[in-house]
Amino acid sequence: MSIVYQTDKRSGITYAYESKSYWDKETKMPRCKRTLIGRVDPETGEIKPTDGRCRKNSPYQKAEPTAEEKIMERLRGMKVSELKKEIVRLELELEAVKSKK
Repeated sequence: MSIVYQTDKRSGITYAYESKSYWDKETKMPRCKRTLIGRVDPETGEIKPTDGRCRKNSPYQKAEPTAEEKIMERLRGMKVSELKKEIVRLELELEAVKSKK
């Protein structure tokens, strides 16, 4: 058993695999079975476990927003709608001023 590091050329991410060698009786050649251990952090060299498919259990997947984050997003949406109403009101006021001249 050994650890093999392989870099994905498309993304540049390095993955660590556990490699197990065995003898294939049919082909009469040595073969190896690789199992993904995780992603290698480029700064620290630490192996972070992953399943390689960015599933929900993967540490690289975004976490579910907290209740506070959900509330803040709703407030931002409310502020935007209030500002749009203010813009419309000001545009109408500007048109009224222009028409008086």
